[in-house]
Amino acid sequence: MKEIVTIQVGDFANFVGSHFWNFQDELLGLAGDPHADSVFKNQDLNMDVLYRTGETQGILTYTPRLVSINLRGSLGSMSSSGTLYKEAAPATSDVFTWTGKVSTQASEPHKKNLFLQRLHQEEENLNTVNEISGSNNGSQSEYQDKDIIQCLDNGVQFWTDYSKVHYHSQSLYELNGVWADVGEFDNYGIGRDSFAWASQGEEISDRLRFFVEECDHIQGFQFVVDDSGGFSSVAAEFLENIVDEYTNTPVLLYAVQGSASYKSLPSRKRTVLEELHDAISFSRLSSYCKLIVPVGLPSLSKSKASKFLHIEDEKHYHSSAVYAAALHSISLPFRMVPVGPTTDACSVSGAVDFHGLIQMLSGQGRQNMVSVLDVAMPAPALTGAQNELSLLENLQSLTPQIAEDVEDLQAIEHITVHGALASEGHRASVCEVKDTVDAAFQRANTRPMFCHLSVALCPLPIPLPFPSIFGNQVGQHGELMGVQMTNSLPKGSLDVHSIPMAARLRSSSAVLPFLESKLRNLHRYGIARGAAGAELLRSWGFGKEELEEMEEMLSNKVAALCPPQLSSDSD
Repeated sequence: MKEIVTIQVGDFANFVGSHFWNFQDELLGLAGDPHADSVFKNQDLNMDVLYRTGETQGILTYTPRLVSINLRGSLGSMSSSGTLYKEAAPATSDVFTWTGKVSTQASEPHKKNLFLQRLHQEEENLNTVNEISGSNNGSQSEYQDKDIIQCLDNGVQFWTDYSKVHYHSQSLYELNGVWADVGEFDNYGIGRDSFAWASQGEEISDRLRFFVEECDHIQGFQFVVDDSGGFSSVAAEFLENIVDEYTNTPVLLYAVQGSASYKSLPSRKRTVLEELHDAISFSRLSSYCKLIVPVGLPSLSKSKASKFLHIEDEKHYHSSAVYAAALHSISLPFRMVPVGPTTDACSVSGAVDFHGLIQMLSGQGRQNMVSVLDVAMPAPALTGAQNELSLLENLQSLTPQIAEDVEDLQAIEHITVHGALASEGHRASVCEVKDTVDAAFQRANTRPMFCHLSVALCPLPIPLPFPSIFGNQVGQHGELMGVQMTNSLPKGSLDVHSIPMAARLRSSSAVLPFLESKLRNLHRYGIARGAAGAELLRSWGFGKEELEEMEEMLSNKVAALCPPQLSSDSD
């Protein structure tokens, strides 16, 4: 087994992570549920890749191999010790250096919402005799589920509000001494000023080391960072330490931003700050990983990726669910149980580990280490009406500032398709998916230089706390119905139980506008003579030489993707 350690840094990264781990928890529950769809029984997925087995008070536990970092006070009603461990009350100490009065300021603990109260009640009832279920009990349960969904749709404030996962006591870390509101922790400089690796870094490193040392053969770090503000500075410090300590362990980095991060900027000063933050953040983060994937659109609700979804951009609870679903799909090949070439029937195909994926996308040809993330959510049936787009044509980008319809003959792609439906509504076999994708590439006007395809029969399960974001044309198993009803409410987990998914990572020149904007803004606002942001960057601790190194690195990334210029010599 090759284990993965997941790291989540920042508020929105933990919103994404909360959904991601809910998907995993749902898969684990369905695998052991005798009444669940049979497709979830034989998943051929090794969940030990992401989880660790432990013991608490004599009871076996199964928790994510995770280190999560956020501001103090960001856990809502959850303790930083997780939900499996009772946190001891802090001991009071006498103050001998002060003879005056001493007052203690303490904030009221956040109350559990209806969903978390329900989870707590279920935990308490685990060891009791199950009550005989009758018809009244069923209707009462359905009412409670609807109540819970309404509560979440209207009241999520913290990522823990909808988390149904038990976390290890080493997993959740709150930054000491950083009391700023998340909205004010909004640029690289404030992150650098508020967090010193010398004071808190060793404890964070110890927590990571705890999980790494348990691994038999770690395949890599899945690193998710909210790079819209000060957390990118915290992540850069953490990554630098990881690279030094775990030299041969690759990092797959997702740089995520919520739609609310993209605001209408009222002043030139604010514009300069935002543009320089984005350029510095990307430059620093990308220098410490093997593959970086920018994720987060200015308006997910207005994007082509939301064709069958109803997203409210201002709700991180909504947008993070889509990004988490895509990350889940991309992560499936890392934990597929390998099958031999002679296996007649299987539920997975195309297993690949971290090293294989990173080498595939960034280690060949142009050696581009910036990938685009695309998704089809839900993925359409493999065959349908002639006017319907194919599976490949339904893949839409979740990476901002990319060029569309780019013809790149050197592009390299990795596609994961899972839970695909055939035209009649039944689940398609692995072979049917392979044949359909191959046929789509044969018909396409342009195709990548290389494409690796991973397929799984298991669809994306929709847990109870998943937001109500599905359009009314999405059926119970994610099938797309032809007629779209008007004036109807979006569907949630009570109406949609699972969906087919397709996700793609691609190394393509389509990412050039994204890279060029970072290079242009760094030079224009930070390096050029009389640059408007030069003093700002000095206050963030960046000197001229370091900025020029960043500019050179960005320039090299752009040059690697630019097509060679034809010579104009007439002879």
